[in-house]
Amino acid sequence: MSNRVPAAHLTSHLGYWLRFVSNHVSHAFARKLEAEGVTVAEWAMLRELYDVQAHGPSRLAEKMGLSRGAISKLADRLIAKRLVARTDRDDDARAHMLALTAAGQEIVPRLAALADINDAEFFDHLTPEDRTTVGRVLKTIVERRGLKAIPLS
Repeated sequence: MSNRVPAAHLTSHLGYWLRFVSNHVSHAFARKLEAEGVTVAEWAMLRELYDVQAHGPSRLAEKMGLSRGAISKLADRLIAKRLVARTDRDDDARAHMLALTAAGQEIVPRLAALADINDAEFFDHLTPEDRTTVGRVLKTIVERRGLKAIPLS
């Protein structure tokens, strides 16, 4: 007679299926972005900067749920790629602002189109009602758990 304690199978957990789908969706998107020379984290920062003239690093860190150090590293990489510019603030010489360059403004819609394509590849087989339901359920989980950080990996 066995003394083994019953253990739920991996596939019996919703978290398993969420991670399974998420990993495949994220990996496919990361490959698409890689072909454009940016990472998922860089894309997220570019998209955050797209709708504003400029953001201070602290505000950007707050919006993205990242540390100021992580924002600084991302900014340095995007500055090296000439997609973001760092400028001093007029009212405080110790502080600076981050803004998209012309090249950064130009690449964001192209990258957003890749996000749309990636979504379509994975979710277009769902009915509009099912897509709405899945989105609503996931957003409810995010809200109830107080999740803030933008998923970057």
